[in-house]
Amino acid sequence: MTRVLVVEDDAQLARALVINLQARDQVVDAAPDGATALSLAAAEPPDVLIVDLGLPDMDGVDVIRALRRWSRAPVLVLSARSGSEDKIRALDAGADDYMTKPFSMDELLARLRAATRRAAEAPAPEPVAGGQVRTDDFTVDLVAKKVKRVGRDVRVTPTEWHLLEILICNPGRLISGRRLLQEVWGPSHSGKTNYLRVYMAQLRRKLEVDPSHPRYLITEPGMGYRFEP
Repeated sequence: MTRVLVVEDDAQLARALVINLQARDQVVDAAPDGATALSLAAAEPPDVLIVDLGLPDMDGVDVIRALRRWSRAPVLVLSARSGSEDKIRALDAGADDYMTKPFSMDELLARLRAATRRAAEAPAPEPVAGGQVRTDDFTVDLVAKKVKRVGRDVRVTPTEWHLLEILICNPGRLISGRRLLQEVWGPSHSGKTNYLRVYMAQLRRKLEVDPSHPRYLITEPGMGYRFEP
């Protein structure tokens, strides 16, 4: 049974979310503002959170940042803000997914299931024993900075390695394109999304069995990328 914390100041919407989640045998807590949400999360740690950004006492992004100081629970943002800047801010703060209002309840529930499943299945961000991360198709040695596929070394450039390392060390976590650009190329390149498209395509050609239908290096259009272990 999953514990869900709904952080939403619209009482009618919060009630609808609570009813729908409880109908699916979820344990649900609800908070109308950020301070209450953080208090509830500390007292009864949730397995997943639904967070609105427009809260009466603080921005939802600040709630996510505060939560990330001590919790790795998946966070799904549900907001009327549809601009890419808002999405980037939320993802950079530690959100795992983002949906805009109005929304489909079925899609919301599916995304919650996916988020909790990834959290349950994903290894900790730290390297596994020996500093290696293994998939069914390739192995990444984070200490030696080497990649192998079908027992053979895969040649990756320093830039490709930097991108891969960030994603591998955050399994299941959506990493915004802006964050990847800033960490790999620097702040002056934060808008050059074509760089990411080119280098991610190169990594997929080297690591994925079917680069046109990637299993591990996933694109979330308009938001970022994630590594699915």
